[in-house]
Amino acid sequence: MAYMDVAATSPNGRTVVLLHGRNFPSSYWAPVIKVLSNNGYRVVVPDQIGFGKSSKPTFDLHFDTLARNTIALLDHLQIPRADIVAHSLGGMLAVRISRAYPDRVDHLILTNPIGLEDYRLYVPPTPTEKILAHEDKLTAEAYRKQLVNNYSLKLPPEQITPFIDARFGIKQSPEYPRWLRAFVNSAQMIYREPVAHEIPLITEPTLFIMGEDDHNAPGKPNAPEALRPKMGHNADLARALAAKMPHGRAEIIPHAGHLAFLEEPEKFNKLMLDFLASK
Repeated sequence: MAYMDVAATSPNGRTVVLLHGRNFPSSYWAPVIKVLSNNGYRVVVPDQIGFGKSSKPTFDLHFDTLARNTIALLDHLQIPRADIVAHSLGGMLAVRISRAYPDRVDHLILTNPIGLEDYRLYVPPTPTEKILAHEDKLTAEAYRKQLVNNYSLKLPPEQITPFIDARFGIKQSPEYPRWLRAFVNSAQMIYREPVAHEIPLITEPTLFIMGEDDHNAPGKPNAPEALRPKMGHNADLARALAAKMPHGRAEIIPHAGHLAFLEEPEKFNKLMLDFLASK
């Protein structure tokens, strides 16, 4: 399991763990790492297995396994407790970590998480081999359109290109077949292991930071047409879930899509730092 461990400029004794999304390399956290480090936080940024520089298993992935791996990393680094900032798929993983290891989590920030609804209620099961074939045929241009449209991104093209390079650069690697299998297995994990029902049970202070225009819903194109309009109301879902939590709160950033921390960094950073500093 690969990871970055970034020291604080003037340590405050606290650690933040950043959990990446499915379609994004962990390097996209670079601006957030800098802000946190400059404000006294040690920052740990793992690549979950199947992603980035970590190993690419071909077996089914499970949130329990990824959560256990993340806690094992904290044990290895001798970090008893940490704050977690998680994006997209990482948000689902963060929910599982908070539920399974509540004594290891101080604050939880979920920025544009997926999994705020149970996608099985809308999307029929899709065979793994069918998803593999689709992902293998995807072109770079089609992927760019997918990122912009599905995620409602308000980013200039040059900020989107690194995501495309990360997605397609691995095609030249002998590791590509294993990466592709792990990538598709992670999609099946999202569908197979919903966490929405667990979110109201989280006891740690939790902040949702949502882009107002983020209507991403995995599998939405495969849902019956009549059900698609019901999916992906993520800001509303975050508000509703936060209201059910003992210490939950939702903040919505206008004019932002699925990458609010890159699209509106000043607003995001203030919300993040203020929340981490709260009791």
